[in-house]
Amino acid sequence: MSMIKKVSQTLLYYLIKGALVVVPVAGAVFLIIWAVASLDNALNLTSHFLQDEHGHPLYIPGIGILTVLCALILVGLIFTNLVTAPIRAWLKRSINKIPLFNTLYSSIKDFTEAFVGDAKKFNEPVLVLVNETGLKKIGFLTQRDLDTIGLPDEVVVYFPYSYSVAGQVVVVKSSHVQKLNMSATDAMKLVVSGGVSGLE
Repeated sequence: MSMIKKVSQTLLYYLIKGALVVVPVAGAVFLIIWAVASLDNALNLTSHFLQDEHGHPLYIPGIGILTVLCALILVGLIFTNLVTAPIRAWLKRSINKIPLFNTLYSSIKDFTEAFVGDAKKFNEPVLVLVNETGLKKIGFLTQRDLDTIGLPDEVVVYFPYSYSVAGQVVVVKSSHVQKLNMSATDAMKLVVSGGVSGLE
């Protein structure tokens, strides 16, 4: 009986170890495939003008993603090499005149540039003292100078939520903010994973 119990425990141990290897990989692969497939399906234009021999819309996998990539490269090429500073200034002024669109555009643009732009914002992980009990939170310092809005000793810190793409923006005393000795990538992994990853 003890032999059966030992074999069962060994098999359970290997089952758990196997799950720890397979589940994260499968989950990540599934999410990537699902996101790419959904985007490709939504942006695939071939079904609107191509048909098979039975007259049904023809779907060619990958065309939607390829179309988006080519369009992004083309826009990047045009704006980098052909669009001059006066034209960019005119476009910015035009966008600023559209109230709701301006708000959405500016927010999305700033958030995107914070991750992939020339002036990345989420690259300074910090530890913030939250209250007198010693509770601290990990975040990213995004603004260190708030003199223009009358807050000379305050800074802006962004706190991402665990297992989420959302987050929280707070204004705190600069004296409560301590720079973390870790990379921005590891800090983001630590927060988003709920504290179980990022300290390897």
